[in-house]
Amino acid sequence: MNKKRLEALLADKPVRALLGLLNEDGAETRIVGGAVRNTLLGAPVADIDLATALPPTDAAARLRAAGYKVIPTGIAHGTITVVLDGRSFEVTTLREDVETDGRHATVRFGRDFAGDARRRDFTVNAMSLTLDGHLHDYCGGLADLAARRIRFIGDARQRIREDYLRILRLFRFHAQYGAGRLDPEGYAAAIAERDGLRRLSRERIRQEMLKLLVAPGAVATVTALTEAGLADAVIGGVDWRGRFAQLVALAPEADAMLRLATLALAIREDVARLTDRLRLTRAEQGRLTRLAELAERFHDRAVPGEDEAKALIYRAGAQAVRDAALLLAAQGRATLEQAAALSQRWSPPPPPFAGRDLAALGIGTGPRMGLILKSAEERWLAAGLPEDGERRMAILREAAAAAHGRAE
Repeated sequence: MNKKRLEALLADKPVRALLGLLNEDGAETRIVGGAVRNTLLGAPVADIDLATALPPTDAAARLRAAGYKVIPTGIAHGTITVVLDGRSFEVTTLREDVETDGRHATVRFGRDFAGDARRRDFTVNAMSLTLDGHLHDYCGGLADLAARRIRFIGDARQRIREDYLRILRLFRFHAQYGAGRLDPEGYAAAIAERDGLRRLSRERIRQEMLKLLVAPGAVATVTALTEAGLADAVIGGVDWRGRFAQLVALAPEADAMLRLATLALAIREDVARLTDRLRLTRAEQGRLTRLAELAERFHDRAVPGEDEAKALIYRAGAQAVRDAALLLAAQGRATLEQAAALSQRWSPPPPPFAGRDLAALGIGTGPRMGLILKSAEERWLAAGLPEDGERRMAILREAAAAAHGRAE
């Protein structure tokens, strides 16, 4: 146990202020969960959550009386959010599950920290820290953390049946914090209960999956997940785990969307499936579509020359070219590597022509104007995107003349 790290966590002024206030009049409040786990690991702490023996309404009243902003984010389940010095802290009343349905729980508030710890998912998430620096570990989380082992508290299948999202959390936490093989009991329970994944919202599946894909142990964990037969429930199709492993080796900085594409995207039609399965945003859907189109187009093509590469970057965008280059490289194809390198040092100019340019040539508005502008842009791209103004106007005149000839 690293006491200096815990002392640094407790030295945080807003945390000390909240703990001091909530501990008045014999109540007890502790730091719990991820903040304790990550502090012990020396990993970044994104959020600091507190557990308190105070009922949620009492905790909220005490904090408001002290002048803090309180938001009743999940007060029915005992959780309020406190805003202090521009930061948000979740404060949750100790509780026990009365009834669970595989995703949600009916809870009863209490004052038992040990009981509250035992209702959590993994041992490494069940430790708590008091204001005086005492670490409480009711479930063996400290030993599991030292062994980099993600282990369910109590019976693994029972924990999963309480909340089927814990299947994906097992893999995600192992990818983030674990080492070696997954805990055998947890892995076997995840396989046995995998049908429960179909009861989860796709938004929650998305959240866990995208976090898993960028975790340090993503490659081995994705392999374990697919070998367990869980990939179909998550991505709904064939996985390309070898290509995924190669991408991570080539580009460790690759983000979740590119990793997802490398794992689950073969053709453009796959974008619709992933959009439905993981509730992708329009921007994400557009990015994967451009990537898929380029990867298909250049899968068996020769390396494009500089002029073609510039036209490619102009049309598809630098990110799409770099994405496709990496996906193809993960397949052992270097087709777009030069184009991707060019996109790092060259930025495409804005569209070369506008309606006012045609107006200067005496061509009025209407459908014909749009056709001429499109033709002129294609000619400009074929000519290597010349920047010279006279050369551009010559291209525009050629396009206008060609359109006039066709009209006649």
